[in-house]
Amino acid sequence: MTFDKQKILAYCNEFAATTLMGTLNIEYVDAGEDFLVATMPVNPSVHQPMGLLHGGATVALAESVGSAASMLFVNSDLFEVRGIEIAANHLKSKRNGIVTATAKIIHKGKSIHLWEIRIVDENDNLISICKLTNMVLPKRKTQ
Repeated sequence: MTFDKQKILAYCNEFAATTLMGTLNIEYVDAGEDFLVATMPVNPSVHQPMGLLHGGATVALAESVGSAASMLFVNSDLFEVRGIEIAANHLKSKRNGIVTATAKIIHKGKSIHLWEIRIVDENDNLISICKLTNMVLPKRKTQ
């Protein structure tokens, strides 16, 4: 299969539009053979009460980019991806601007994918680092 970055980004942005990713304004912006990148604006819609980027929004960004990346490795006609564990360390706060999440594959097995997701700001300051484990399951036939 030939790697087509523009086709992959269009696919990811299209399936995300009417989901939580659309609500959080997550946009997929770069892709490679072993990584996927997405951005999310930081504004009051993703703040916690103290006016800082909410850790849950950060984790939603991380899981969104890591799960989408796993989907790129499987035949979606035959398999589905499910996140089964995510861990996050929030290292720096952010009040406004843009954060960028880069998911890089650590382990690509037949049934388990392990991702490291680094979330940085516009100045490349590390905001959070996450680890996501996805399970690859045979697709269930719908009735």
